Amino acid sequence: MSVIKITDSDFDSKVLQNKLPTLVDFYADWCGPCKMAEPVLEELSESYKEKVEIVKLNVDENQATSAKFGVMSIPTTILFKEGKEVGRQVGFGGKQTFEELIKKGVI
Repeated sequence: MSVIKITDSDFDSKVLQNKLPTLVDFYADWCGPCKMAEPVLEELSESYKEKVEIVKLNVDENQATSAKFGVMSIPTTILFKEGKEVGRQVGFGGKQTFEELIKKGVI
């Protein structure tokens, strides 16, 4: 399983209506910390497959969703469970920080 790219148009179906908790990585191609987060999120998507879905949303191409959830800095990672935000991480805090965020939705 790998990290899936989503857009404004499929955000509701892929995230808010997802039966699994969903971790959304709000990123941009030009963002250095976002690039550091990418391999960590890929690894976590394997470690937590069938427990959590990890998706990416490009903030430059999908400004409506970014604005709706108040994403002001990137990377911002938001965990959704049953259609609601249950946790948020601003900046790249490393693998352990992402795992702590994921556990908020898995437990």
